[in-house]
Amino acid sequence: MEFLKRDTRIDFIGRRRIAAIISISVIVIVLLALFFRGLNLGIDFTGGTLVEVSYSSSVNTEEVRTNLRRSGLDGVVVQYFGTSRDVLIRLPADPEVDAAESSSLIISSLREPYGETLAQSSENDSQRCVFQDGTTGDCTVQMRRVEFVGPQVGGELTEKGGLAMLYALIGILAYVAWRFEWRFALGAVIALVHDVVVTVGIFSLLGLEFSLPVLAAVLAVIGYSLNDTIVVFDRIRENFRKMRKGTIVEIMNSAINQTLRRTLLTSLTTLLVVVTLILLGGEIIKGFAVALFIGILVGTYSSIFVASPVVLGLRITRDDMLLVKKEGEEADSLP
Repeated sequence: MEFLKRDTRIDFIGRRRIAAIISISVIVIVLLALFFRGLNLGIDFTGGTLVEVSYSSSVNTEEVRTNLRRSGLDGVVVQYFGTSRDVLIRLPADPEVDAAESSSLIISSLREPYGETLAQSSENDSQRCVFQDGTTGDCTVQMRRVEFVGPQVGGELTEKGGLAMLYALIGILAYVAWRFEWRFALGAVIALVHDVVVTVGIFSLLGLEFSLPVLAAVLAVIGYSLNDTIVVFDRIRENFRKMRKGTIVEIMNSAINQTLRRTLLTSLTTLLVVVTLILLGGEIIKGFAVALFIGILVGTYSSIFVASPVVLGLRITRDDMLLVKKEGEEADSLP
């Protein structure tokens, strides 16, 4: 950690061409993945039935898949949900099949190989089964959770989720242009678009499920990355007024180096929490945590190597940043 205790003099802006090649290469790869593979959209966006079940002992997912196919349930996605006893089953939406019937068919198909039938009793005993010898007891397969999402609702979520990101970027563009200067606004938005495209593209590249919590994580990444970028921009503006003899590149490098410790420490402490969520948070929150992990890494990179070089490429000048009147000018101008 000695690196964080001393002032650095790294030529970040001088390495902007290398960073540009890396960023463009990564963006091309993830865009190709999005074009050819698309996103593995979750049930929130596509619609369908999600059933979470728990077995009394470890079970093989291929065995579960076979049992469901015997009942005519094709196209189901079966995966472990935490342990080898917990299974998550996703069934695509079918307008001709009632969602409640689908979940009942799934659970009955999974209990059939064990010779169990649901006991006809009160609702509180819905997890009790009758065995072949006539006795009753806890079912081998316990239903934990059932979710139904209609295709129309999924389509609306897809549309509104995309609009949410678009509105966020437009609002950021307007705010930064008003707070700083239009070149800084474009630099910030280009860096944010870079972060969103790379984060979403990695999900496509790795085949990870893109669900509503992941979309929420992407929106959180936009805010996180913007915060880092604004801190750097604010220091650049201060340095323009303090370093009267410095060049544009020297001023930007100085600002990035001065805020580097703050940027790295914030990112590292946040990543510690995110990694904990990935390892211990369970499957429900795993997609959210993975999206945050990717977004924080990419956002930290973009606040250093993307935002400021873009502003420099838009030919920012000292005159653009020294529009504030000196003290006494306003008084001298009064009659």
